[in-house]
This record gives sequence, structure tokens and C-alpha cells, in this order.
Amino acid sequence: MIRKFIKKMIKKCMHPHNFYLSAVTPTHVVSDFIKDFRPYTTNQALIRLGASGDGGYLVPDDLENIAACFSPGVDRVSEFEQDCLGKNMKIFMADASVDFPTINLEPEKFSFIKKHIGVLNNDRFITMDKWISDSKVDKDADLLLQMDIEGAEYAALTNISAENLKRFRIIVIEAHGLDHLWDTVAFEHISTPLYRILETHYCVHIHPNNVGGALTLNNITIPRLLEFTFLRKDRVTTKTLSKEFPHALDAQNTMAPPLDLPKRWYDS
Repeated sequence: MIRKFIKKMIKKCMHPHNFYLSAVTPTHVVSDFIKDFRPYTTNQALIRLGASGDGGYLVPDDLENIAACFSPGVDRVSEFEQDCLGKNMKIFMADASVDFPTINLEPEKFSFIKKHIGVLNNDRFITMDKWISDSKVDKDADLLLQMDIEGAEYAALTNISAENLKRFRIIVIEAHGLDHLWDTVAFEHISTPLYRILETHYCVHIHPNNVGGALTLNNITIPRLLEFTFLRKDRVTTKTLSKEFPHALDAQNTMAPPLDLPKRWYDS
């Protein structure tokens, strides 16, 4: 009874301040998740596409014959898409929060739709499957995905068909809110779509976006924003666990305090 009373009083005090109580994910579950996503060094060396800071990502140097880059989430810079265009990819962009991307690409060289990526198809949202289908890209061609959609990535990746997910030879995802892995409900929401990718791809690089900082709990440090790079398994002939971070081509995203990948994420 006393325990229930104390819990009730804590909740009463926390709610006016926009706090809430939730079950905490067991430490070993969070630790196992981190181990599962340890990045590999493969036969495909990493190169950098995009800006030297924010908006630049490390990808495998395995870009030949990728037909198109799908880039949901429009930012102020377009160096990544420009580099993909230079690799003879078609460019597809989507974002409902802007009327038109402010980018340094001629309009005839890319396709833009004013919609968010989601789990419905309506005036404001479009699913990944419909977006890919509407693009009319050769159904047998490999694709590249670069996704930064402020937390909506989890629903989008849960909703995409296994067939279309596998079409992406390379996947670059900025995963948001990873400190919420400590919440049992959020853990399932975050981990399930990311584990879907591991069924067909290897994680080949992780880079923390230093603008988000990190949370340390139970001796585990989790950057709030992580940029994951995945390579489809059929493109890999050799792999070993990566042991050196940051990569020579990595760069801090912003002028915020530097944040390197915690050692537990690659050497545990």
C-alpha cells in the first residue's frame, strides 16, 4: 500500500511538469541491441558523399549501377544528392514541410513531392512503397536510401515491404531519439524497424550527430542521434568487426561539443 501511495504521489508531482513514469528497458536488452548493430569493415571501402559537416555521410564505395537515390527529408544543403547525381543516379526527394527544396540542382535533374513519408497515402503522406512505385524506376534496379525525417523513420521502415527494402543496396538512416531505448514501449518502436534492416543488410558505419548529445545510464552511453550506414549482404564478400572510430572521413555535424561514437558501440 505504501509503495502504491508513493508511486501515486510521484506521478501527481511529475505530471504538471510534463514528466511521466514508464517501465525501464532492462540493461541487458539495451546492451544486446547495441551489440547487434556493431558495424563491420567489409571489402567495400567507405567514401564520403555530401557536405564536409552536417549533410555528409559515409557510404560504401559500391555505387556503380545504382539507379536512383531516394532522399526523404529536405534540408538546407543538397551536396549529398548532388554527389549521387554525379554517380548517374536519378534523384527523388520528399518533404511536406517545404514548398520546394532550396537546393543547387536544376529542377529537371530531380523529382520532388510535397509529402511526408508515412504509413498512409493521402494529400499529405505517402508510403515508401507507393513512392517507389510512382517513380517508375526499373523494378530490377538497385536503389540508395538516405533518410532523415526527424523520428518518422521508424514507422516508414516498419511499413515498407520486404521486397522494396531489399532493393536498397545502401541505406543511410539518421535515427532519432535513441535515448528513448530505455523506455520499454519506445524500445520496440525503435528496434523493430532497425532489426528489419539487419535481415538483409550489414551495418557498416555509425556516426553520432553531435547536435543531440548523449545520455548515459547504467554505464551505457547512447547518443540521441546516430547516422547508420547499411550495405546489402550480397555485396559483402569479407567482413570483420570495425575497431577504430571515428573514421578518418568522419566530421562533427555542428559547432556543438564534439561527440565520438562510444566504445561500447563497436568494441564490446
